[in-house]
Parts: sequence; structure tokens; C-alpha cells
Amino acid sequence: MNIKNKTVLILGGFGLVGSAIAKNIIKSNPSRIIITSLRLSEAEDAVKQLYVQFPEKGKNYFIPWGGDVFVRDDYKYIPRGELLSDPKKRKILISDIMDELSDEILKKSALYSLTKKYKPEIIIDCINTATAIAYQDIYTSYRQMSKQIQDKASYEDIIASTEMLLCTLYIPQLIRHVQTLYSCMLNVKTETYIKIGTSGTGGMGLNIPYTHSEEKPSRVLLSKSSIAGAHTLLLFLMARTPDGPITKEIKPTGVIAWKRIEFGQINRGGKPIELYDVPLTQAVTLNKKLKLKTDQKFNKTGEVLKSVFIDTGENGIFSKGEFETITAQKQMEFVTPEEIANVVIFEIKGGNTGHDIVSSLDHATLEPTYRAGYMQHAAVNKLTELEKVNGVDSVAFELLGPPRLSKLLYEIHLISLIHKSMMDIINDDPKALSDKCNNIIVTNDKLRNQIISIGIPILLPDGKTLLRAENIKIPPFRGENELDITKENIDKWATEGWVDLRTNNMKKWQKRLSELIKEAESIPDSDTSSTHVRTKVYWNNFEELNIGRICSWLFIHEEKGLRMKA
Repeated sequence: MNIKNKTVLILGGFGLVGSAIAKNIIKSNPSRIIITSLRLSEAEDAVKQLYVQFPEKGKNYFIPWGGDVFVRDDYKYIPRGELLSDPKKRKILISDIMDELSDEILKKSALYSLTKKYKPEIIIDCINTATAIAYQDIYTSYRQMSKQIQDKASYEDIIASTEMLLCTLYIPQLIRHVQTLYSCMLNVKTETYIKIGTSGTGGMGLNIPYTHSEEKPSRVLLSKSSIAGAHTLLLFLMARTPDGPITKEIKPTGVIAWKRIEFGQINRGGKPIELYDVPLTQAVTLNKKLKLKTDQKFNKTGEVLKSVFIDTGENGIFSKGEFETITAQKQMEFVTPEEIANVVIFEIKGGNTGHDIVSSLDHATLEPTYRAGYMQHAAVNKLTELEKVNGVDSVAFELLGPPRLSKLLYEIHLISLIHKSMMDIINDDPKALSDKCNNIIVTNDKLRNQIISIGIPILLPDGKTLLRAENIKIPPFRGENELDITKENIDKWATEGWVDLRTNNMKKWQKRLSELIKEAESIPDSDTSSTHVRTKVYWNNFEELNIGRICSWLFIHEEKGLRMKA
């Protein structure tokens, strides 16, 4: 795509890669660049540095934004530890992660506010999402909870720990993030989204020696790789979604370096490493047990550790020895942020670097085959033959899902028992059609019992009477055994998974078939090209009803479930 005059949002723009991309993409003349970081001060600092390097850019060309994009807007400046320690905020956080993505949850998210305000055509995501999620460390949460249970802690303490554990679950957080991001991009019509991902191990395998005192291979590190892989597959699906943004991922497999080389103060976790003066007289005798935390007072020198270091951005600062070790051949080695930036911008412009993971997966996956397409007819013909031999109709078992599919299949099957051609259905009176379907349900015990036995209730024409068996698929059980019966709920449940015999639903079926016929008839008979699939011939000139084909057409048009790639 053409970057010129487009709004570019760089998530994690303060970091090493984000900064390199910002500097590089300016050459393509976007209209403005929004730089985000977890801390507003970092985003402002990044913008200040960009203005120093590009003073010709006018006011509001570089725009800083700070906050946590994984939480709601009201919480974006609150440290995660503080969120988790507040019972009220913690419960809201759980709901934001675990509940269905409602319009309310979406619109309260920080990502929604950010994208709505700036409406970026291009989003470049440099946040190390896998690290941000996996380093919340579910194993530490587990150990804390286990100790509380073992020590018979109070009910309130165990409840609090359980809630914290729920907030730490990796996959729900990742799913909610991707759901939110995708919805936001659809809302503002973002054209391109490109993710800078990670392998989690810098390209090394399960033998990676670089861990933080954990076992090898480290569970925390492997969690990071697992999240990175899950994230890639979600982006793979996003890229296969029609009408969404063009989606790509660049996944460096090495240390990313570097930002600066200096002599100065060495910080850990944002704080300087203080120096202690411990004389030999304070040496500890090793006897029976070693205390990890001690009450012994140690003398501070009042100085902090200073040395020569190399700043590798998000990976932290390394000593000469550490850097030389990790970047040596056959270790992690490294890639520069400028090289990543070049790849990203070339891909945004439509180039093919060979480094887009999503495209690579497209080429590596085993797609549907010619043979399977040919054999589909044989399978359907054999199923039809066995239907006739055994005197049954194979409609739906509610094993494939969703319940809406079973509901649709049985509804059009019922209608097909009344009329064989689409035109006869369209020309019938909707009320009469409803009555005839109802009569079949009343008189055909076998069919009626099959429908309700697979968990699909039948809503009778009066809209107030429901036939059901022991289990129903819709509404699903979500902790509450009794739900309010309202007109809105009845309409919702009937749409999602009840065979609906009401007159209005018969009108809906007539409208669907009219649109199907109109689509097929719009294809000229003279057009014998390979352009069209669902022609009048495909529909047997509308003289018979193929319930599977009709429902597949509905899933494409009503559910927007069109397969985009082979």
C-alpha cells in the first residue's frame, strides 16, 4: 500500500524496533505518526528525540500516547500489581478478560479509545506481547496459592489468590487482546496491521541456556514461546478474514541490538543496583538450611553500580561479557533494528521479503485438494443413496456446530417436505407455510423427537410454546440455571438455535430464497466462464432444495463466513 498521507500507529514505538521503524517510515511521508509506550514519559521522550532528528516536521506530526493497551482505558496508567491488589478493580479485570466481548467491554478498552481517536490506516505492533503476558508468570501465582491452601489460609485470601490466578491465565488474555484489536481495526477501517513477533528463545531450541534461574528448558520461557506461537496462529486466522486489514508478522529469531553503548549507571527493574560492603567477618556458615530472605542488615556503600554497557532495548542492558556471549556464533546471535524496519516497510508497501510468517504459513499449510473436491460429489451421492435405502433423512446431529446450523438445516428440511421448488415456497402464504410446518411437527413423531433429542428446541407458531427435551444447546449454560424470558431473549435464542415455526421466520426464509434466486439469475446464460460457481445449474434451476448447499450460502451471506484463501 502507499504509506504517503496515511496515519501510522506504532504500538511500542519507544522501543528499539519501534524507534527504528519510526525513523525509517518518515521517508514514505505518512501524514502523522503516533508513538505509544507503556509509560507516557517514554512516548514523550521518543517524540522529543524524533523532533530533534526531524525538526522540519510540523507540530503534531509525532504524537505521544502512553498506557497499557491490554486493559480498559480507565486503568491504562495503573501498574498491574496495583490492579491485582484492588479487589474491585481485579473483578472488573477478570470480567474484561473472561466474559464475552460485549460492546461495553470493547468501548471501555484502551485500544478502542486509542484507535478511535487517531483512526490509523496502518498499525505497526512492536509490543512484545508474548513477554508481556507470559512474564506475569502463572507458576508463581500457582505456588502462592498452593502454599495458602497448605497453610489453611483464610477463605478471603484464597479467593483473592484464585482471582489473581484467573487474571494471569495466558490464553484468555491473548484471545481477548486479539478480539479487541481486530474489532478496533474494523471499526476505524485500518488497512494494514503488521506485528513484530518473537520466537521466545531468540531462535534457539529447548537447549537454550539463557534462563532466569529456572529449570532448563524453562517453563516461563516456554510459556513465552507458546504464547508467541498461539499469537501467530490467531494472526493467521485474522489474515484469512474477509474485509479485515492486511495482516502480516515479522518474527526475528535472534537478539535485537542495539540502541546505545555507554558508560553509566546500571539499572535493574528501573532502579539502580546499589552496592553493598560485606566484610569477610559477615560470612554465613552453611548449616542445615539456607535462608533466601534474611533479617541480617547489610551495609550499603551509598554508591551504585556503574560500568560500560550496551543497551539492547526491550531485552535490557548487557555487559561486554554478556553481549559477547549471547551474540557469538551458534548462540542467539543478533539482528539489527534497522534491518527489521526495512523488512517491515517493504512488506507494508506490498513487497515480498520472504519473512512474513503469515504468508509462510499460507504456503506451508496443506490446503484443500482437487481430489477432495472431486470426491465430495461421490460422498454426497453415497449419502443420498443410503438415505433412500434406509428411508431416513440425514439432516443434522448437532455435532458440527454451531446450533444455528442444525436449526437452519431442520427448518429448510421441514419446508422442503411441503414444497420441492424454491418458487413454490416463495409464492406460498407465510402463515400457511407456518401452519404446514407445525402440522408436520405435530404428526411426525419421529422427526419431532429427532430434532429435540439433539438439543434443538422447537418454537411453535404462537411464539410462546417451546418443545424441548432434557438438554438444549441454546441458550448455553453459563452458571445460571434460570434466565429471564423476554421477547428479545426469545428472538435471540430462536435465531441462534431454535427451530422457529413463527410466521415471521417463514417470511425470512422466503426472503432468503428470493435473494438466492436473484443472485443466480443475475448471471447471464451466455457467461460460461469460470467466474461463477453458484449458477442456476448449481441450484438445479431452483426446482429442488439441497439443504446443505442452501445453508452454506447462508453462512457466506448472513454469517459472513466466506473462506478467503485456498
